[in-house]
Amino acid sequence: MANEKILVVDDEESMCDFLSIMLKKQGYQITTALSAKEGLKKLAKEAYEVVISDLKMKEMNGLELIDEINKKETVPTVIIMTAFATIESAIEALKKGAFDYIIKPFKVDEIKLAVARALEQRKIRTENVYLKKQLKKREGFGEIIGKSEILMEVLSQVRKIADSDSTVLLTGESGTGKELVARAIHQQSYRSEKPFITVNCGALPEGLLESELFGHIKGSFTGAIKDKDGLFKVASEGVFFLDEVGEMSPRIQVKLLRVLQEKEIVPVGGTSPIKVDIRLIAATNADLENEVSMGRFRKDLFYRLNVIPINIPPLRERKEDIPLLIDYFLKRYGQEPDGQEKKISAEAKKILCNHNWPGNIRELENILERAVTLQDDNTIVEKDLPEKIIKGQGRVLAKTKELENPTLETIEKAYIFWILRESGWQKQRAAEILGIDPSTLYRKIEKYELKDIK
Repeated sequence: MANEKILVVDDEESMCDFLSIMLKKQGYQITTALSAKEGLKKLAKEAYEVVISDLKMKEMNGLELIDEINKKETVPTVIIMTAFATIESAIEALKKGAFDYIIKPFKVDEIKLAVARALEQRKIRTENVYLKKQLKKREGFGEIIGKSEILMEVLSQVRKIADSDSTVLLTGESGTGKELVARAIHQQSYRSEKPFITVNCGALPEGLLESELFGHIKGSFTGAIKDKDGLFKVASEGVFFLDEVGEMSPRIQVKLLRVLQEKEIVPVGGTSPIKVDIRLIAATNADLENEVSMGRFRKDLFYRLNVIPINIPPLRERKEDIPLLIDYFLKRYGQEPDGQEKKISAEAKKILCNHNWPGNIRELENILERAVTLQDDNTIVEKDLPEKIIKGQGRVLAKTKELENPTLETIEKAYIFWILRESGWQKQRAAEILGIDPSTLYRKIEKYELKDIK
């Protein structure tokens, strides 16, 4: 027999009693309320599949009851009944979300059928939501391509933590796909229908970054001609992705700490805090623990960010994924006007698979996009690839090969220097080839004290 819970709301006790007796015989669990306010109290304590409500009641009518019900997280199916039917009231009830509109006096079979149909529709809707959620969980990894065990471990972590609100810290080298993982977390979470906002902390100067994140009050600085909402507020109920978080200045680090501790922001020039409901995902290619020890990053902020750490593996540690990525990027960039797709020779593919990819997936994507664009034939061959790829690391690591055990930092320094030389020290172009932001390249040049030797 049926076991669904139904709430009957009517200011006529005799109608409540009648419906209670009749529907209990159908196996339903029936609760009654003699006013809309009493009904809302019962809805606050217990979940019901269906609410059957009279339209005209004292203090609060059936339409107002629907408005209050619609504010709830779990909304029951509503059936409205009335002895004073009008076309206008029927239309209004249905517009507000009522499932059915029944005119008193009604036949017993009429109300039985309405309840049965309401429950059937609810069941179908629930099943659809479940199926969509399961489909999203299977296909919600967007452009994350691969089948390697190390990548599968990352995606397993994403599934486990997606529906929590805990802060996530994504670590890994530049170009590994940290933003794609952040988007996957968003897509898998209950916040998936809400905004996904991303900001690169290394791409904006301190003042502009502060205004973008927290907003500002009119007149708070030159050019602030009107109030502006910060992106933390824009991301309300959604996910906020903060890339290159290690590049934040100490002053903005303090303000971010307040967001995590108090769930509130204060706009530039403002004094009143604004509550924000966001899930924060931060990312960095820097060693934040080392930055903390060097005094460049706040220890308390690091611990607030590092609640759920996920390390994204570099491409050289998941080489079995390279053929899949090659096929994916060829489909993205290699579509010919006649509908044919660009192909790649076995030799060229082997060269790409054997490369160490210091620029990771972004570097592979850039090289394939360039090869597709510049290549006239239908198939990419060895000569269409850059010299540095064909020769392994080529002259890029000519110096480091002389070392017995070159460090990753030494390799990075040599590689950046080579790209700068090859691009004629055009820093914007070099940054594009490296797959990093120009601001990051400038910091690397300063860090390694690189100079144009002519």
